[in-house]
Amino acid sequence: PLWCSFVPDPDVVPPQLAFAIGRAVGSAVDRNRLRRRLRAILGTCELPAGLWLIGATPRANEHSFAQLEGTVRELVIAAQRRVETMS
Repeated sequence: PLWCSFVPDPDVVPPQLAFAIGRAVGSAVDRNRLRRRLRAILGTCELPAGLWLIGATPRANEHSFAQLEGTVRELVIAAQRRVETMS
């Protein structure tokens, strides 16, 4: 339900977040609720320095907060692994 693009940049502290949540996800209320939930989740994560783009598919609104939290944590771990392999 979520995807992530990450560009590591040690000069970008704190990490910058952007969201790609299109109209297909739902009404403006649904999209804003999802964005607030994602911000709350990402606020508890230790994100590496850089630029983050978090996107959502229409299925994202069907997931509970706990499910979204697990997905976000998996995305962050995968991004960190990619950074480690690049180094």
